[in-house]
Amino acid sequence: MICDESIEIGLVLYPGAQLAAVLGLTDLFGLAGGIAARHRKQNSNPLRISHWQLDALGKAPVRIFDTAPGDKGTLAVLILPPGLGEPLSPEAIAPFTGWLRNHHRTGVTLGSVCAGAFLLGETGLLKGRTVTTHWLHVELFQHRFPEVRMHADQLIIDDGDIITAGGAMAWTDLGLRLVDRFLGPTVMIETARMLLVDPPGREQRYYSPFSPKLTHGDMSVLKVQHWLQATDAKETTLATLAERAGLEERTFLRRFQKATGMTTKEYCQRLRVGKAREMLQFSRLPIDRIAWEVGYSDPGAFRKIFARIVGLTPGEYRRRFSAE
Repeated sequence: MICDESIEIGLVLYPGAQLAAVLGLTDLFGLAGGIAARHRKQNSNPLRISHWQLDALGKAPVRIFDTAPGDKGTLAVLILPPGLGEPLSPEAIAPFTGWLRNHHRTGVTLGSVCAGAFLLGETGLLKGRTVTTHWLHVELFQHRFPEVRMHADQLIIDDGDIITAGGAMAWTDLGLRLVDRFLGPTVMIETARMLLVDPPGREQRYYSPFSPKLTHGDMSVLKVQHWLQATDAKETTLATLAERAGLEERTFLRRFQKATGMTTKEYCQRLRVGKAREMLQFSRLPIDRIAWEVGYSDPGAFRKIFARIVGLTPGEYRRRFSAE
C-alpha cells in the first residue's frame, strides 16, 4: 500500500561494497517512487534513498548522499549490498555492529545481499534465524556464525524485520520485494517491467510474504515482535507476550493492535504460516508434521488457516512451489 509520508531506504557503503549494486538499487527505488508518485498524481517521491558510509574517524556511518535532504520521513530499511572480494573480517565490521543493532531496535528492517550477510551475522541478531547468502560463502559463514540456520538454496528469505538475499545479482529481488512491501504490487510489477526484470507471479497473494509493521514507534510491542520473529512464534500465550513487553495484559493487547494493525492471534498465525510455506517449499516433511513443527497440534485447523491466508491449501502450495 502506498504511504502518505516518505519512506527512507538506506544503502550502506561498507569497505568493498559493490557500487554497481548500490547505484542499481538507487535507480530501482527512484524509478519505483516515480511510478508511485504518478499513481498518486503527486509531485513528491514517496521513497527517499540515502547512502551511508563510515565518518572520517571510521567510528560510525553517516549519510553521504540523500535524495531528500531535510525530509522528515521514517528510516525504514538499511541494506547491506554485496561485496567485492572476501567477506569482511569481524574487526572491519566492528564499527557497524552497534549502529545496526540500534537501528533494528527502533524498528528499522535490515537487509543483506550476498556477503552483506556477514555484517548482519556480527550483530548477533541472526541467532536462531534462517538466512541465505552466496553459495561460495556458506562454509565460512557457518564457521563464523554456527547458531544461524543457513539455506543457501533460497534466493531470498524475508523474515519480516530481517531480509537476506543470495547471489550478488539478487539485489534486484530484494529491491522488488521492498517495493512490493512499501508501494504495493502494482508499482512493483510496473517497476520490474520497466527494468525488464521478471517478477514471477508476485501480484498474487500466495507469493506475498508476511511483512509486519515495525516502524510504529512502540518499543514494548517491537520487542515482542522481534522475539516472535526469532522464535518462530512457538510460544504465543498472552501472559508470556505481555511479560516480554513488560505490560499489563489488557494494555499490551490494546497497544499491540494499535501498533501492528492486527490482534496477537492474527499476527502469530501469519508468522507460523510463513514458516510453513518455507517448509513446504524446501522439505519433504508430511503436511501434518509441518503443522506440528510450526505450532499446530490440529492439522485440520492448520489447513484452514493456511488456505485462508495464502489462498491455496498446503498441498496445492507444495505442488506449485516445491523446490524438491
